[in-house]
Amino acid sequence: MRKLFVAVFSLVAAGFSPAFAETPATVTMGVINIQAATPIYLAVEKGYFKDAGVNVVIEPIESTGGAMPLLASGKLQLVVGGLNASYWNALGKDLPVILAFGTASSPVYTVLMIRPDLAGTIKTAADFKGRSIASNAPGVTSVYQLAKLLESANLTLKDADVRYIPLTQMGIALNNYAIDAALMSPPFSDRALDQKIAVKWIDFDDFVKPQPTVLGAFTANSDWTKQSRDQAKRVFLAVGRGSRDYCQAYHHGPNRGEVEDVMVKYKLARDRESVDGIAWQSRDPNGGLSAASLEDIQDVFFKEHLIEQKFPVKRIVDESFAADVAKELGPFEVVNKDSKDMGCR
Repeated sequence: MRKLFVAVFSLVAAGFSPAFAETPATVTMGVINIQAATPIYLAVEKGYFKDAGVNVVIEPIESTGGAMPLLASGKLQLVVGGLNASYWNALGKDLPVILAFGTASSPVYTVLMIRPDLAGTIKTAADFKGRSIASNAPGVTSVYQLAKLLESANLTLKDADVRYIPLTQMGIALNNYAIDAALMSPPFSDRALDQKIAVKWIDFDDFVKPQPTVLGAFTANSDWTKQSRDQAKRVFLAVGRGSRDYCQAYHHGPNRGEVEDVMVKYKLARDRESVDGIAWQSRDPNGGLSAASLEDIQDVFFKEHLIEQKFPVKRIVDESFAADVAKELGPFEVVNKDSKDMGCR
């Protein structure tokens, strides 16, 4: 498996334990290489991990669910990717895992797209009963969003024909009449609109409450966070600095081009044109995770039998690392005062 190794041989930044200057800590994180991972690579490029006195080994992974056993066993200290029902199921098995830091939240512009020929037929949420609807994977946030929509019509996921199709294949499935609808996000939704193979039915950012919706997170090995609290704090401080850089670029600040270059370099985007032409995922600049959103996602997953057990929010998320970042870095202020974009504030 390809690894990205970030070596650190310099002294630790001021304010951290000098013991780590002699032997920099090594942290291995499994990362899904999508736009939400940008702050990690900004921390690599701009030396934030180096400043924090940590070596970081990045292991590309395909899914958070698939990497959960590696996290629980301690082979990975962190897994970075989308929120998944597999996390709650790991908690149910009393595995040492905990949500520790946010990577993505709404607005993310996830939309429910339908075939153009159905535009006059599907008028309300009740009209999706028995319809084939594509999501990219089981137990992910888009499934939660779909369940919320169906719930508004007193329906459940079982009342629809939910199919799991990669985002790259949804447009083809719509065009071939293999599915009636698909939960899509940029750039795939934009392409479907441009090619006139789908029309937008609803934007989930306007529909799903509470907001912001938690979409992705750093899931940590909780044994590691307890035994190496200072090490974990320094990792998240470095990522927090990267998150703030990302948020300034999100608001079209002066560093937009620099951040886009990092996305392209690490293959989080195909090219500058593609990344500049789509809506970016939001996030909390300090890495905060909305407790209200997590509780609502948990309730829906439980109701839909995607998870077997519910937990108090303190068991679901360790909020201390985001609090540390907010304290260390101070208030976040958007440089581009003309930005009207929601999120990343």
